[in-house]
Amino acid sequence: MKTVFEKTSGLKDTPTHYCPGCTHGIIHRLVAEVLEEMDILEDTVGVASVGCSVLSYDYFNCDMTQAAHGRAPAVATGIKRVLPDRFVFTYQGDGDLASIGIGEAIHAAARGENITIIFVNNAIYGMTGGQMAPTTLIGQKTATSPDGRNAALQGMPIKVAELMATLDGAAHIERVSAHDVPNIIKAKKAIRKAFETQKAGLGFSLIEVLSSCPTNWGLSPTESLEWIKENMLPIFPLGVYKNSSVGGKA
Repeated sequence: MKTVFEKTSGLKDTPTHYCPGCTHGIIHRLVAEVLEEMDILEDTVGVASVGCSVLSYDYFNCDMTQAAHGRAPAVATGIKRVLPDRFVFTYQGDGDLASIGIGEAIHAAARGENITIIFVNNAIYGMTGGQMAPTTLIGQKTATSPDGRNAALQGMPIKVAELMATLDGAAHIERVSAHDVPNIIKAKKAIRKAFETQKAGLGFSLIEVLSSCPTNWGLSPTESLEWIKENMLPIFPLGVYKNSSVGGKA
């Protein structure tokens, strides 16, 4: 019988801890498939962040290390400079990267560090109880904004892809989503593009993936995917924000 679908060797045989309907598992698989298909699993070092993805070192079948909260880009920078022949990536949520770790991410991009960041944006703090995140939408209710985020009090949501694209050291910046199959396919292509950018030595790459958080949004898994489409896409438009083609600047 012909095999049409099988588990990627880029992931371990370990059940994940993610809530039902959370798209972290899908994003994990996309990263793992790219590493497997590029045949670079043995040459890759991943850096786990703090947040819902804190245990990702138990899931990826490549060398992994753990960074302190927000410091994954700094740790990745050190690894890449000591081991320049390795593919180095961080896996970070919006609380980890866009809040406590925004300085590390910005300066890694500004320096043009030849690393890749997989940035998962679900517009809320997932692991710690659903508090407002830097990416929380205006009017969105969270544990710390029960009446909805108020721009006058809490400011506007940070658009990480747009911010990073302004930095000269950034080589490839793209925002994708995991809310339906066509966009999941596009997300995989974007992740591969980021690793190919690193392989070509072009500099810093970041892929922002819009993701769901049914538990803290108070929605069903199906409703949460629709919520991404109806509420997040208008605020966080999908697309390529910075691109350097393999072989030269585009």
